[in-house]
Amino acid sequence: MRKPSFTTLVLILGLVFLYLPMAILVFYSFNSSRLVTVWAGFSGRWYVELLRDRQILSAVWTSLRIAFFSATAAVVLGTLAAFVMTRFHRFRGKTALSSMVTAPLVMPEVITGLSLLLLFVHMAQFIGWPTDRGMVTIWIAHTTFCSAYVAVVVASRLREVDLSIEEAAMDLGSTPVKTFFQITLPIISPALAAGWLLAFTLSLDDLVIASFVSGPGATTLPMVVFSSVRMGVSPKINALATLIILIVSLATFLIWYFMRRSEAKRQLAMNAAMEERH
Repeated sequence: MRKPSFTTLVLILGLVFLYLPMAILVFYSFNSSRLVTVWAGFSGRWYVELLRDRQILSAVWTSLRIAFFSATAAVVLGTLAAFVMTRFHRFRGKTALSSMVTAPLVMPEVITGLSLLLLFVHMAQFIGWPTDRGMVTIWIAHTTFCSAYVAVVVASRLREVDLSIEEAAMDLGSTPVKTFFQITLPIISPALAAGWLLAFTLSLDDLVIASFVSGPGATTLPMVVFSSVRMGVSPKINALATLIILIVSLATFLIWYFMRRSEAKRQLAMNAAMEERH
């Protein structure tokens, strides 16, 4: 029997280090005991209890809506920023713009949350909005820092796009806007999907910034989980985490599958066009 190489062993150890805690969490989500560290038999009672907990379900729905709208807005803003950083090579202030777009990547969340809180307070004093902090303020805050991540992902993809394709389209009479939507956008669509998923996950996971800019009527899932864990880990939290892992894994797989099919179709269409040209 062939012995595994050193690289394979390191890879296996790395995967075990990453996924063993999740496997333990999933395993104990089926524990019938109220104590999460004492195994008392297999049971799905905590999933039933979870579905009856209106506070957690409300927080899940709030977090999903905020994450969806934040990721969508971040993709639009991040794509615009990435396009400016990669396509416009010479203009005054380009370095400053690039630094300001990517600054939220290295900014501590406490600083970001505090600065946004001060902004909303001053806006309420001077223009009368927002009167209350809630979903809208959390959405704005999440869009602010998620746009930086999307911009980095999309910019790296834009730098790899062959400019001759866009130039050929414009030489044939296509306007810059039409070239962007019909040529550039389909090419960078995998990066857009990856950026959207990254922004969605970051928004769904955020606790610190949401704690600063949220109000009494908008409690996100991480805030509920954190307050519950402070009183002791409940098996319902394990069940909730298991469902989140399942949903995120399924969504990631489906997006990967459809993007792969789309990329394969695009390659076939390009090959067919090249053959017709020759």
